[in-house]
Amino acid sequence: MSKEEQLALVEKGEWLPLMEEFYTIQGEGFYKGTAAYFIRVGGCDVGCHWCDVKESWNADLHPPTAVSTIVENAASYSDTIVITGGEPLSWNMNPITKALKEKGLKIHIETSGAYELSGEWDWICLSPKKMKLPTEEVYKKANELKVIIYNQHDFKFAEEQAAQVSEDCILYMQPEWSKRDKMIPEIVEYVMKNPRWKVSLQTHKYLNIP
Repeated sequence: MSKEEQLALVEKGEWLPLMEEFYTIQGEGFYKGTAAYFIRVGGCDVGCHWCDVKESWNADLHPPTAVSTIVENAASYSDTIVITGGEPLSWNMNPITKALKEKGLKIHIETSGAYELSGEWDWICLSPKKMKLPTEEVYKKANELKVIIYNQHDFKFAEEQAAQVSEDCILYMQPEWSKRDKMIPEIVEYVMKNPRWKVSLQTHKYLNIP
């Protein structure tokens, strides 16, 4: 198959630029501590300066892989699949979620919400970024809002984002890893004063797992 044919399949979402896939314990948010199979899709132009997977940004670095292959691998490990990135909504998620649903699997997405929502999801973790805000649809459908706290201004940003999601959406503040020693005490204090928020930590990093 030519490169042009592969790229055409990627544009349709029938193939995806696959950075990595792995079975591990979910480290963040509502499902922390539970087993899940992660599919990390390459490609992101949101450009967070503190991103800890910058190697995911350039989709051209990651091999176009057939959705059917990705789904077969995922189904052999777990009944809960997490699609992350990069920014997975850069691509058409309808083919992969349809195929995963046909296997009877539960499908979660971790997204900045910066692009149109595609795919069928059991759980949407929305982690908005200032550089490219979420679409209205993603705000309304998010099951959890996870705001990364890097500095003091991020508390204001968090409240602005919380005002956009539904009343049922679970609200999390998570310290940016390199600032955790400084920001964790401030987050704890904030959540104690504003208990509708919860603290999320990157527990997989404390556990030294992917």
